[in-house]
Amino acid sequence: MAVAASCGNSYLGTVPWNIVPTHLRTDLMEYNLADLIEGNAQIESLNPRFSWVVPSIGDNTKQTAYRIQVYDITATDSLRRALYGDYIGIFDLEVVAWTSGWIKTSQNVAVPYEGPLLKTDNKYCWKVQLKLESYGGIKKERTDMSTCQYAAFKTPGDLKEYATPSYRIVSSEDTCLCSVNGVFDFGKDAFGKLELTLKSAKDDSIMVIIGERLKDGRIEQTPKVSSVVYDEIPLAVKAGTHTYLVEPTRNERNTGPMAVPTQDYVGVVAPFRYCEIRGDVTPVKVERISYSYPFDEEAASFRCSNDTLNAIWDLCHYSLKPCSFLGIWVDGNRERIPYEYDALIAQLCHYGADAEYSIDRRTLEWLLEKPTWPTEWILYAVEIAWNDYLWTGDDRALKANYEVLKAHGLDALRQDNGLITTKKGQNEEFLASIRRGTITDIVDWPHNGIEDDGFVYTDFNAVVNALYYRTLLRLADIAAVTGHDEDAAHFTAEAAKTRDAFHYYFFDPETGVYCDGIDTDHSSLHTNMMALLCGLVEEEDVPVVADFVESRGLNCSIFGAHNLLAALYAAGRGDAALKLMTGDGLRSWYNGLRLGTTITLEAWDDSFKPNQDWNHIAGAAPGNAIPFGLMGITPAEPGFARAVIKPQTGNLEWAEITLPTIRGIIKMKIKDGVMTVTIPANMTADIWLPNPDGTHEYVETVGSGRYEYEL
Repeated sequence: MAVAASCGNSYLGTVPWNIVPTHLRTDLMEYNLADLIEGNAQIESLNPRFSWVVPSIGDNTKQTAYRIQVYDITATDSLRRALYGDYIGIFDLEVVAWTSGWIKTSQNVAVPYEGPLLKTDNKYCWKVQLKLESYGGIKKERTDMSTCQYAAFKTPGDLKEYATPSYRIVSSEDTCLCSVNGVFDFGKDAFGKLELTLKSAKDDSIMVIIGERLKDGRIEQTPKVSSVVYDEIPLAVKAGTHTYLVEPTRNERNTGPMAVPTQDYVGVVAPFRYCEIRGDVTPVKVERISYSYPFDEEAASFRCSNDTLNAIWDLCHYSLKPCSFLGIWVDGNRERIPYEYDALIAQLCHYGADAEYSIDRRTLEWLLEKPTWPTEWILYAVEIAWNDYLWTGDDRALKANYEVLKAHGLDALRQDNGLITTKKGQNEEFLASIRRGTITDIVDWPHNGIEDDGFVYTDFNAVVNALYYRTLLRLADIAAVTGHDEDAAHFTAEAAKTRDAFHYYFFDPETGVYCDGIDTDHSSLHTNMMALLCGLVEEEDVPVVADFVESRGLNCSIFGAHNLLAALYAAGRGDAALKLMTGDGLRSWYNGLRLGTTITLEAWDDSFKPNQDWNHIAGAAPGNAIPFGLMGITPAEPGFARAVIKPQTGNLEWAEITLPTIRGIIKMKIKDGVMTVTIPANMTADIWLPNPDGTHEYVETVGSGRYEYEL
C-alpha cells in the first residue's frame, strides 16, 4: 500500500509587500507595452477575458478578491510618459476606462471585462490587485501593482462579439554550427530562408542548395522519400562583399488554395537543416532566418533516468517550435493543411510545453470552418474544443461554436441500433451542418494492413462508434457549460444507449475482446485501444482487453500511437506505454533519431511511407503522453482550478517535470521512493499514489505548496 506523508513550508513572519500577480493575459495573450509599440497586441473582442498567475505567500495560498483597472492610453499622452519615465507607476494614468471594484472570488482565469464598450483603433493597458490568504493564517489585504506588471493591448477598426487573437509570426537568426566539406549545418531542421554574406571577385551566378538530409557527406540530391526537401536556388552575386536574402523555391502544392498561407511578411519558407554554396565565392556569414509562432522553450522541462526517453522528449518538444510556423497546426510541409487528429496531438503536446493556448484555439476554429474528410476527424473537433475549455477555463469558444460542434457529434448518422454509420444519412442538410462534403471512416493511415492492424471495414465501424460514444459525453458536458440543459440530457441518454449497443454488437464473449464491426469476427488493436480509451470496457474485462492491446505492440501509425499510449495509461498499463516509447525497433521514435531527424516524422520509417514529411508534429505523441500519462498531471476542473496528480512512471529510477499551466507552474519529482509535488497558488490537486500492481490510491486533496509522499 502506498503511504503518504505531506509536508509544507509555510511562510512565517512578515510577507514582502512587493509580491505581485504575473503573466497578465488578455484573451490568452500575454501582451505588454513593447508589444503595443511594435504593433503586436491586437485584441478583437468587445468583451475580452483577463487572467493572471496568483503569487504565493505561503502554503495553500488562495485569492479571495481582485480589483482590475483598465486605462485608456490613447486618450492622453500617457504612453509617451510611460516610456520616458515621467511618472513612476502605470496606475498614475489619468483616464480610467473601467474599474471592477473589489470582487470577492478566487477566479483568476477567464475574468470578463465588464466596462463601457471598448473603442475601436484604441490602446489600453490594465492591472490587477489581489487579496490573498494562506493556510498558515497569513492574510494580505492587497498585492502590489508595480510598474513592471501590466498588460497592454490595442483594438482594431472593427470589434466582434468574440474573436480569437493571434501573435505575429516571429523570426530568429540561426548561425551555422559547423561547416564540413562545404556543407553548412544549422544543427536542427526549421522552416526558414537564408541570409548570406558573400565575397566575390566578379559579378557571377552561383547555386545555393538547401536540404533536410545528408548522404555521403553532401545534401541528399534525390531522397528516396519524395517529400524530403532538396532545393537548388540560383543566385546572382555582385563583385565585392554583399548580403543576400535567399528564399526557397515556391512549392505549388503546399501554397495552393487548400493550404494555410504564410504571412506576407514571412514570404516563402521551407524546412531545411543544411546548406551548400556552389560557386567561386567566399562565404563571410551564413545564417538561416527561421520562423515560428512565439514559443517559450524554457517553460517546460522533463528529465528521467532513461536517456532514450529524454532524447525522445527533446525531439517532440523541439518539434513544436518549427511546426508552428504558420500560426496554425498543419500536417507538415508537403500539404500544409490542418487535420483534426493532427491538431489534437499538437494541442496536447503544446499544452505539455507552454501555457500559451491561442494557436490551438485558432486551429480549432479554422477546422470548424474547413473540416477534413475522415469521420473520426470530425468527431475529434469536439474533443479539441473540450480540451480548450479544460486548459483555459474560457467557455467563449464553446458558446460561439456550439451549433457547429453539436453537428460534429454526427447524431444525424445515428441508426435505430444506437450506432452511427456513414453509409446512411449523409444528405445535403447534414453535410451543410458540418460544413463539408462526404465523410469516410479512416481508422488509421495508410490502409495497408499494418498501420491499421488488419482492421476489417464494415458499415458499423467499432472505432468510429467508440469515438462517437466519447463525443456524446463531451457534448453533454459542453451543453451543460453553455446552458443547453435539454441537449445535455439528450446527449447523456444517447451515450448510455450507444454504450449498451457497442458492448452488445462488438464484444466477443469467447475471446473477451472487441471485434471491428458487426459483420466480422476480426479484432484489431485499434478497436480495442479505442474501447479502452473511450471508457467502454466493463471493469472486469479491462485486464483481458489491455493484455490484447499490449500484445499487438505498435501495429499502428506513428500518429495512431497517440491513442495507443493514452489507452494504455487509461488502463493503468504505464509499464507497457513506457516500453513502447523507449523501444528501438524500426517502429519507434528512436528510429527517427537514428535516421537523423530533428523534428518528428510522419511515419515510423521511410519504408512505410514513400512521400512522408520529415517535419510532422502529429508524430510527437510522447510530447503529451509524458506529462499527462507517465507523470499523470491533468486538469480536473476548467482552467486547472483543480489538478489530478496520478503518475505511472513504471520502472524509471527517477523522473522530474516542470509543467506550465495558466495558473502557474506545477513541479513534480519521483526519486528514491519519494514523490515531491509543488502546486502553484490558487490551485488544488488530488493526489493519487501508485501501487506496485499498477493501481492507484487516492491520498488527499491539497492546496498550493510543496508536498512529499512516501511511495
